[in-house]
This record gives sequence, structure tokens and C-alpha cells, in this order.
Amino acid sequence: MAKKLTVAAIQMISSANLADNLRAAERLIKNASDQGAAVVTLPEYFCLMGLADTDKVKVRESFGDGPIQDALQNFAQKYQVFLIAGTIPLAASDPLKVLNASLVFNPEGQCIARYDKIHLFGFQTSHERYQESETIEAGSQPTTVRILHEGNEWVFGLSICYDLRFPELYRQQAEVDCQVIPAAFTHTTGKDHWEILLRARAIENQCYFLASAQGGLHQNQRRTWGQSMLVDPWGNIVSELPTGEGYVLGELDSAVLEEVRSKLPALKHRKLSR
Repeated sequence: MAKKLTVAAIQMISSANLADNLRAAERLIKNASDQGAAVVTLPEYFCLMGLADTDKVKVRESFGDGPIQDALQNFAQKYQVFLIAGTIPLAASDPLKVLNASLVFNPEGQCIARYDKIHLFGFQTSHERYQESETIEAGSQPTTVRILHEGNEWVFGLSICYDLRFPELYRQQAEVDCQVIPAAFTHTTGKDHWEILLRARAIENQCYFLASAQGGLHQNQRRTWGQSMLVDPWGNIVSELPTGEGYVLGELDSAVLEEVRSKLPALKHRKLSR
């Protein structure tokens, strides 16, 4: 019998004010939950888009301890959702850097998975410069998480933003039902690459992709692309939000996964080393 799961991807235009961002995140989580979402994901840097890249170092937390994590635990429990909490800055081995971590909380408020961003964004033009390695320490461990909802198990893969450009990461995670990717793609790269990459990854991995983005002009004058979306295993966009604050809702359907993988069993046709 086919199983279904309602999911939501929240889109934000986060500011340099942590408290304001947490209030906005809670409001959007509540709205998505009220619409029936059982799994809700937040975007990368949802809690802080600082005026300087070093601002996130000032609010970094030890894993399992801190006001940001306390708030996320409360949101998951209060609204009875599995919360894939975008990214938050966690303590790194270097005191001047953070680990850009995605935490997953169950409806009991327990953290059941953690993924630290592996691939760090670097981009430079005559008028734009981004170098995440200056303030972020890279993770190293691909991560999946099993979610049990109404007696059905779903497997989610975790990745973050720039990871999307590295297909080998998704191959290492093997077959999952849905890949979740919180992001803050720049407007420059997003307009040309975001949708293409998401749909390609969904097609080649034959799974859903739930992408939660930053989408607008931020207080620090950086502009992010937005276009949060749910993509199905055939590469079709199920729902999307072009720009601005809000969320997208959609449904994961095990029958769709089975149909795609049976009529075109590409994952079973692989020949090269994993």
C-alpha cells in the first residue's frame, strides 16, 4: 500500500537580528504545521544573516546547548513536526570558525540527526566575494536520517547549499526517499544554476528533493535567489515559491518513487565504483 507524507520548505529573508529571525521561523513553522505538514525544513542561515561573515561566530553554540537549539527543540515539540532546522553555527575546533550544521528534531523535541556542511562555497567577481572557508570549518560525514510517521518509515538525506554541486555526495548516501537541502544561493548563481541542479539531482538519484531557500534582499545588502521547491523523482516541480518569505507544501508519495524506479531502474544499472 502506498504511503504519503506532507512536507514543507520554508523560505525566509533572514536579517542580522537573531530574535527577529527566530520569531519569523516560528510563525512560518506554525503556518506550515496548520496546513498539515509533518516535516518542515528551514533555510540555510535562517537564524542569522549577519552584517559581517564573522557575526555567526559570535552566536555559535556547543552541540546540544544554547538558545537557538532550545528554540528549535521547542518549535518541533510545540507544533508536532519533524523539524530539519536549516543551519545553525556550532562550535568548531578553530575558535574563529563555526561548523555550519543542520539539525533534525522529532516531535518530542529530541535531536535525532546532525549534518555538518562538507563543501564550502567560494565565489568571486569584480563586485561579489564569498569565501565560507574563512569562517566555517568543513564537515566530513555524509548523513541520512530515518523518520517514522504514522507507522511508515521515510529515509531523508541531508545536504546544504553548495553541496548540491557535488553529485558524489548523493551517491554515497545510497537510496533515500527525499533529499533535504537548506540553502542560501546567491542571486547571481541561483538564477542560472539552482533549478537545473535540483532537478538534475532528483532525476539522477530518483528521489524527491525538498529545497528550502533564502529569497530576497538582506539587511547586509546581499541578494539571495529563493525559489524554494519540492521536486519529484522524475524531475517535475511539485510546488515552488519564487521569492519572498513563505513556504511551499507538497506530498511525498511512495507509489511515485516505486513507479519511477521500476520503469527506469537507473540506480540498478550503475557500473562504476561507489
